[in-house]
Amino acid sequence: MSESMTLAGGFPAQTHEDWQRLVAGVVNKIRAEDAKLAPADAEASLRTTLAGDLVIDPLYSRPADARPLGVPGAMPFTRGRALRDPNQPWDVRQLHDDPDAARTRAAVLDDLEHGATSVWLHIGADGIAPDAVAEALADVRLDLAPVVVSSWDAQPAAAEALLAVLRGAAVASGNLGHDPIGAAARTGTTPDLSGLVGAIGGLDGLPEVRAITVDARVYRDAGASAVDEIAYAVATGIAYLRALAEAGIEAPKAFPHIEFRISATADQFLTIAALRALRALWARVGEVCGVPESERGARVHAVTATRMFTREDPWVNVLRSTIATFAACAGGADSITVLPYDTIAGLPEKFSRRLARNTQIVLADEANIGRVTDPAGGSYYVEDLTRDVATKAWAVVQAVEAAGGMPAALANGLVAQRIQEAIAEEGARIATRRQPITGVSMFPLAGEQRLARRSRADLPTRDGALLPRRDAAAYEGLRDRSLAFAAQGGVAPSVALVALGGRRDFGARETFVTNLLAAGGIEASLFEGASAAADATATNPSVAVIASSPKGYAAHAADAVATLREAGVPTIFVAGRAKELGATSVDGEIYDGMDVVAFLSGLLDRLGVPAEGAL
Repeated sequence: MSESMTLAGGFPAQTHEDWQRLVAGVVNKIRAEDAKLAPADAEASLRTTLAGDLVIDPLYSRPADARPLGVPGAMPFTRGRALRDPNQPWDVRQLHDDPDAARTRAAVLDDLEHGATSVWLHIGADGIAPDAVAEALADVRLDLAPVVVSSWDAQPAAAEALLAVLRGAAVASGNLGHDPIGAAARTGTTPDLSGLVGAIGGLDGLPEVRAITVDARVYRDAGASAVDEIAYAVATGIAYLRALAEAGIEAPKAFPHIEFRISATADQFLTIAALRALRALWARVGEVCGVPESERGARVHAVTATRMFTREDPWVNVLRSTIATFAACAGGADSITVLPYDTIAGLPEKFSRRLARNTQIVLADEANIGRVTDPAGGSYYVEDLTRDVATKAWAVVQAVEAAGGMPAALANGLVAQRIQEAIAEEGARIATRRQPITGVSMFPLAGEQRLARRSRADLPTRDGALLPRRDAAAYEGLRDRSLAFAAQGGVAPSVALVALGGRRDFGARETFVTNLLAAGGIEASLFEGASAAADATATNPSVAVIASSPKGYAAHAADAVATLREAGVPTIFVAGRAKELGATSVDGEIYDGMDVVAFLSGLLDRLGVPAEGAL
C-alpha cells in the first residue's frame, strides 16, 4: 500500500471533554439525583492510587511533549539492556536452597536437563552449607550454565565456595553474590564493604564472573513499595561504587560487576514500569560516573515475590507467578526465577519445581512473549507509569544520599520508617479488600488441606533486621485461630445466616457474606424460607446475620430480628447497611469496603475463639 490507513478518518474528532461527558453518563447512572458528578469529577472518581503515591488515571493519551521512545541497548536503556535473542529471550534461573546436598545436586541436574539455563544456590543457615556447594554443582557443565550464589549470613564463605568450583573449569560464568548492605538489612547487623575490593580483584582469569548482586528483595519482602525497592537498589549500587572508588577501583571497572535482583509481582504493569525505571536510573548513574555507554545497562534478575505468595489455596500462586513472569519479560529482565507454588509451605517438591520451571519455558517457547524487545514500549500508560516510578524513586535516592548513603539510612531508621509507612498504607488496602488476595481474602477455599513440606531452617537475626512479611499474613492469622478452635472443640466457629425472601432477594448478599466469613475460617449455617429466623434460633447461635435485598428487608427484616431477639441471640448483623432496615435495630453491618480483618477478628472474639493457641 502506498499510503497509511487512517482508521478513524471517517469519524468526527473527539476531545477529552467529550470522553469525560460519556464517563459522567455512566458513573451517574447509579447515583442519586443530588449526588451526580460533573464530567471532570466523574473522571477523578475513577483514579486510583498505588503504594508509593503512584496515581493511575482511567485514560491515557499521547502527551503534548512526547519524548522519543529510544531503542534497546542505548541511553537511557529504558527499553532494555540489549535486543533480545528470540531463541533464548532470558536466562531461566531456578533457586535451590535445600540443605541436603544430595537432593540439591539431583534437583540442579533435573532443572538443567529440562529447560533451566543457570543455577542459583542460596547459602547459609537458611540454605545450603558452604562446604556442600561443590557437591551440589558436581554435575553442572560450567561452560554452559552460569552459577550464582546468595547468602544473608555467610556471603564471604558462599563466594569462596563458588569461586573454588569455578576456578576448576576452563570456562565459567556467574556471580559471587556479594551484597553486604542487603545482608546487614536482612540480619540486623552492620554492613562491611571492605571485602568488595578483594572480591573484584580475585576474579582475574574469570572475565565472565561478576562479584556483586544488589538484592533489593529484602526491602520489598519487608513491606516496601515498588518505588522504594527500586530506589534502595540504586542507592545501594551507588554505595558500592563509592566504596570501590575510594579503594582505587573506578566506576568503569566496577559497573559491569553489579547485578540487580528485583521482585516481580502480579501487578504486571507496575512490575514492567519498575524494571524499565531501574535501568533508566542506573544508566544515569553510569553516565555521571563516566561509564562508557555500552556498559551502563543494568543487568536485572527478576524473582517472583514471596510477599505475594499465600499459604492458603497455594495453587493460586501458579497464576500469580505466571503474571509476574510475563511482566518480568515485558519489563526486560535478563534472568527470571519463578519460585515454586509451595515455597511458603517449606522446601519444594519435584513437581512444584517442574511447574515453576515450565512456567517460564511455556511462556517463552509456546506463548513467544520474548520475541519482541520491550513490547510495552510506546504504551501511553506504561511510559507515563515508568516516568512516575523513576521520578519518585530518584527522589527517594536523593533522600537516602542526603542522609549519608544507604548504610547510614539503614542505621538511622530512615529505611525502616518508610517501610512501616508503606505497610500501614498497603495494610489498609488489604484489610478492606480494595487490594484483594484471591483464595485468601476473596473466594477462599473452605475445608482445604494444607500442604505438608519439609521445613526450612530459620535465619538468625538481630534487633532491627528487616524481616519478611506477606500480604496474606493478617488473614492467615485469623484462619489459624479458627483451625485451632476447631481442633480443640471438634467444630469450626460458625454463625447463623438468615436469608430473607426468595433467592433473588438474598442470593447475592448470602454469597458475599459466606465468602467474607470464610476468609476468617468462619462457617455460615444457612437458613432460608418463611421460617428461617425460627429455624436459626433452634441452633442457639451466638451470632446471626440477616441477608436480603432492600425490598426483602422491608418485607421481612422486622419480624426476623424480633424472632432472633426474643430467642436471646446476643448479636445480629445485617448484610448491607443498617439504614436499609428503617426503624429495625441491629448490632452491626457487613458491607463491601469495610475493614474485613478488624471485623473478623472481633467476630472471632464474640464467638469465643481465643487469640492464643493459633497454629
